Amino acid sequence: MKPFLLLISLLTLSLPTAYSWGFYGHERINYFAVFLLPPEMMVLYKPNISFLQEHSADPDKRRYAVLEEGPRHYIDMDHYGKYPFDGLPRNWKDAVEKYSPDTLHAHGIVPWHILIMMNRLTKAFREKNFASIMKNSAEIGHYISDAHVPLHTSSNHNGQYTNQRGIHGFWESRLPELLAEKEFDFFIGKAAYIQTPSDYIWQRVMESAVAVDSVLQFEKKLNNEFKEDQKYSFENRNGKTIRQYSSNYTKTYNQMLDGMVERRMRQSIFSVASFWYTAWVNAGQPDLKSLAKKEFTKEEFSDFEKLNEAWRAGSVMIGRGE
Repeated sequence: MKPFLLLISLLTLSLPTAYSWGFYGHERINYFAVFLLPPEMMVLYKPNISFLQEHSADPDKRRYAVLEEGPRHYIDMDHYGKYPFDGLPRNWKDAVEKYSPDTLHAHGIVPWHILIMMNRLTKAFREKNFASIMKNSAEIGHYISDAHVPLHTSSNHNGQYTNQRGIHGFWESRLPELLAEKEFDFFIGKAAYIQTPSDYIWQRVMESAVAVDSVLQFEKKLNNEFKEDQKYSFENRNGKTIRQYSSNYTKTYNQMLDGMVERRMRQSIFSVASFWYTAWVNAGQPDLKSLAKKEFTKEEFSDFEKLNEAWRAGSVMIGRGE
């Protein structure tokens, strides 16, 4: 073994922990979504853009403390047959009648949970509840973005069944972290009103499910073309040396996918902004100017800190990890 590789093998190294879209991805999606809003909403969202970024990852943090949180991030469409998965009712009550709540939760409920979050956000707008608007806006952005990730619609969510462990974080964390700032185009346009949120989010889920084979097959092909010391590189992150997918491997994968990650990230931004906008319209388009200078109370800040403490204390995700 070469001296450099021998030295590295003596270190405790691993690929970084995978979160859905990574903290970076979720933060950027919520950030850019703000700029798709009309001025009547921007007056509230722009001053609170840092909060929307920072708390975009709260649902992932909750996965370390709350058992029920995990299924809200994914749905194993392959459990219900093959595309177009006609055997799975899109309506929650019909799905419960055909299967059971336990079965549905075991295989993920992300499209249905997004609709629950949509109702919460609409209610918050109707009541002009500053804290609830901000919290639910940040968090619905997370779940909507998750629904746009192909591996969030597959039971083979981290390539564990195809000897591709790590592909989850590779696709949704490493690739955007490396390329988004310099190569992705986030000039998208404006948010649009969603006539039927259920149909809309199921369309996004189906797009993700169709893309799963490409995500897996292209990486499998790429892996066979790269030597181990070309596939990975070693970087310093937060004072620790970590093994990471190399820049060349990552960029080649992006080319093979023909920009899929950028397209799904752009679609996520548009979808998040459009759900925010739709909730506001459905609430009667309340005047938000009076909320622009509102701040969180000490009790509300305390709730956020408790979540951070639970996250920092938890070493492993409860339930299925990514």
